[in-house]
Amino acid sequence: MPSLPELAHRTLFRTLSLLSPKGQGVILRRYFDWWHRTPDPWKLASDGYEQHKYRSTLEHLPERPYRRIAEVGCAEGVFTHALTTAYPDAEITGMDISERALSRARARVKEDERVRFVRSDILTHRVEPRFDLVFCSETLYYLGRHDRLQHASAQLGGLLEPDGVLVAVHPWPESDRLHGYLDAQGSLKRLDERVYKDSPRPFAITIYGARPS
Repeated sequence: MPSLPELAHRTLFRTLSLLSPKGQGVILRRYFDWWHRTPDPWKLASDGYEQHKYRSTLEHLPERPYRRIAEVGCAEGVFTHALTTAYPDAEITGMDISERALSRARARVKEDERVRFVRSDILTHRVEPRFDLVFCSETLYYLGRHDRLQHASAQLGGLLEPDGVLVAVHPWPESDRLHGYLDAQGSLKRLDERVYKDSPRPFAITIYGARPS
């Protein structure tokens, strides 16, 4: 179960989701710009737990070629950088609501014809089914209420091309609730899940495939 500080954190974001999606997005953007006032506030580039989670995520992907990859909630581009190494021939798009985080991501991973970063709010982003592989890690719990999680799950599914793969990574057992919204999407089918219960902070990696239309 989440700790008391984490529960307070989740309560804050449920309260924010009482706003309109646009209003919620404005507050979240300011919140994350504030967090990124100093580089790498969550130590994603140096924390052993985070590095273990990144390696584990890549290990559990279905083995197939991926031409176009998106990372939703890319923050300062730490995992994006790992993706450029793991998939050197793929086009990779990092998406985040914080322009300050994206500025640091662009410094970490140079944008070119293969890599780009865009400011995007998953709740209001105009989705197009253009990605073979989409990652959403440590993001859904910021969205708050039931209807926002339903909508975000539909948006994530809408990013996938036919036979595309979606990878969701969130703390366990909270992941059971969060990923349940993805399970309920008719456009997605669960392919696999691996739960790391022995980790200092347990987490689940859940993999979905796009259902044929």
